Amino acid sequence: MGSIDAAELGSEKKPNPGKATILALGKAFPHQLVMQEYLVDGYFKTTNCEDPELKQKLTRLCKTTTVKTRYVVMSEEILKKYPELAIEGGSTVKQRLDICNDAVTEMAVEASRACIKNWGRSISDITHLVYVSSSEARLPGGDLYLAKGLGLSPETHRVLLYFVGCSGGVAGLRVAKDIAENNPGSRVLLATSETTIIGFKPPSADRPYDLVGVALFGDGAGAMIIGSEPDPISEKPLFELHTAIQNFLPDTEKTIDGRLTEAGINFTLSRELPQIIEDNVESFCKKLIGKAGLAHKDYNQMFWAVHPGGPAILNRMEKRLNLSPEKLSPSRRALMDYGNASSNSIVYVLEYMLEESRKVRNTSEGENEWGLILAFGPGVTFEGIVARNLDV
Repeated sequence: MGSIDAAELGSEKKPNPGKATILALGKAFPHQLVMQEYLVDGYFKTTNCEDPELKQKLTRLCKTTTVKTRYVVMSEEILKKYPELAIEGGSTVKQRLDICNDAVTEMAVEASRACIKNWGRSISDITHLVYVSSSEARLPGGDLYLAKGLGLSPETHRVLLYFVGCSGGVAGLRVAKDIAENNPGSRVLLATSETTIIGFKPPSADRPYDLVGVALFGDGAGAMIIGSEPDPISEKPLFELHTAIQNFLPDTEKTIDGRLTEAGINFTLSRELPQIIEDNVESFCKKLIGKAGLAHKDYNQMFWAVHPGGPAILNRMEKRLNLSPEKLSPSRRALMDYGNASSNSIVYVLEYMLEESRKVRNTSEGENEWGLILAFGPGVTFEGIVARNLDV
């Protein structure tokens, strides 16, 4: 992987030879916007539940998540067509997958088109596709339907990452980085797409964790173009992807648990997850920046693009690493505006990070050139990339 040469720390932000770069970002959402302040009444009305204790619990959760708005595929029209989705214990996996498969493809196509437009080059220049989703299950997979929807060449090389959860966006970025750096001239489209319909259920005292998902998770799609040796005329690199690693924590596989059943996906998070991340994040970050040759870099002299799994995770990271409050601002903004959108969230975080770095570029604070892109998912798996802000 190599260390960082001193010349790289100069004022010119040119990508290092052979290193993959993010060349464009794009996003898309379903049409249904949910305001958090109205979510509780709407959810209990549509599921015909009148349990005051559960309603009070969801009200408390909606406040603690810090989420203000989210986009969701679920709508009154869908529930009118499929009323069984709001009934406890029904065999509805077929109906759910029919909805999800179409929805994630539609959103992925829209996000990819937005990304390609921002990139500014022809869709025919895309050589590889990495597709990430934990919201569908079919064969052939969503990668093929996305390629078809975009009109990609049949010669496009495809990689499919299913059920990687919240670490999926950064996992896909790591895979896209490897492809770009080992296939000179390649341009990789990374697309992520998620919807919570696969796990939508009525409230139940037997499944208290479901209310956390109701209060926290959102739907949407994201996309990036990744390639090395960007063309200086037609491409404007945003980030260099310098070094990437993945680690899993032994004996934590039950901490984030999802099972596809006749009633959809049953998903649980252990209450210990924030503590597990807090206990292991510093050693992981030290390992990651050490591999990149940045071992003596002050954490507060770096940018932090962290998947916003929830406020407890962000708060514990901030405390453990002694980060200044503004360091996790892009993650907190993404959580507030979109909820935890699983694999998509890292795209939204990177967009906010670019926005904030542009604001401070010409101030006394200045921007941070080097930083980390991080996510945590089932395993428990840590994904991390040392990145360099090339935006000018």
